[in-house]
Amino acid sequence: MMDEESDLFSANVPQAARPLAYCLRPKVLADWVGHEKILGEKGMIRTWLKAGRFPSILLWGPPGVGKTSLAMLITENLGDAFIQLSAVSSGVKDIKDAADKARSYQRMGRKTVLFFDEIHRLNKSQQDSLLPHVENGLFTLIGATTENPSFEVNAALLSRLRVLRLDRLRDQDLQEVMKRALESVDGFGGNVIFTANAAKKMIEQAEGDARRLLTSLEAIVLLAPGVKEFDEERVALLMQDLGDRILPYDKNSEEHHNTISAFIKSMRACDPDAAVYYLARMLESGEDPMFIARRMVVFASEDVGNADPRGLPLAIAAKEALECVGLPEARINLAHAAISLALARKDRAVYNAIEAALSEVRESGALPIPMVLRNPVTSLMKAHGYGKGDPNELLPEGVNQKQFYRPAPPKI
Repeated sequence: MMDEESDLFSANVPQAARPLAYCLRPKVLADWVGHEKILGEKGMIRTWLKAGRFPSILLWGPPGVGKTSLAMLITENLGDAFIQLSAVSSGVKDIKDAADKARSYQRMGRKTVLFFDEIHRLNKSQQDSLLPHVENGLFTLIGATTENPSFEVNAALLSRLRVLRLDRLRDQDLQEVMKRALESVDGFGGNVIFTANAAKKMIEQAEGDARRLLTSLEAIVLLAPGVKEFDEERVALLMQDLGDRILPYDKNSEEHHNTISAFIKSMRACDPDAAVYYLARMLESGEDPMFIARRMVVFASEDVGNADPRGLPLAIAAKEALECVGLPEARINLAHAAISLALARKDRAVYNAIEAALSEVRESGALPIPMVLRNPVTSLMKAHGYGKGDPNELLPEGVNQKQFYRPAPPKI
């Protein structure tokens, strides 16, 4: 928990020992880079600050876009007491302690901002313990999450928060961040120069994450003591020393769902290039390859169906090839299936047929099977008409729908 009496941007650590990303945190709103929609002159945050009435909010966005820094700046502008908790290490007791502290500030005529980082990691009971305090205004809650709040935050708490989406920073935003890092007294003070191509490479590697950019920048400069100018070749060489590039991905996060959705929709749109690109994204990010293979087996019947009956055997063959040889070789088998399914003709008639049939069964129930379909295995059953009837009337009497499978008309 951060002491409310301390400067939000200071710490009892020598300047040189602090990470560059910490030193360059914006200290006033005028220093802010990016997110003009909510932070511009007519943005919601400035409007609320000018009005002096700030609601509880949820900052939702990828890592390194400034969620924590923004919470500190808001508090600084409001002049309120500031309490910071992280869901990684805090529980119901910490929330209770924060509420007690907020009450003591309230008695002194001060308002409180409670910043809760990684709020999506709180369980239901922990999230519920925040409700009464947000409801009665004991403190203004600012939550921060990298996950889709629709899935990770309780509906009751979510309904009391204004959700502000912070997208990844644009290249021009990161250019400004890097310029400040190189020129600012809090950074390298103009003692280090990066060529335009070297800076471009650094920015591309950051993927919209200012913290990643500054961390990499600091590491590269430290790896080359005494070097004053960095060109693209030197940066590329030093980046190899920093290790492999890690793509932002989590098998249980929104990025996982977004990427598999993009993969399926690319195959559905008959775009083999997009399909193999998203396949590569998932493989490089560490996705379970068997999950990808199973999704293609489903796709082969759901989206290709009888328009190309070879799709399902091909998808199953790719799954079996994966089981047989494993990665990295099976990446070729998976790409083979993904590209073939993307190029195949599409027909969702099989999927629509089973959905329509299930709907009918749920509505009409277990209707008697027509006699013509019943097997007359005994003489008594024959005597009662088993096996007799109109061979063209195979659906039970009382079925509302008579046609479930409606294949797409052939293309000329």
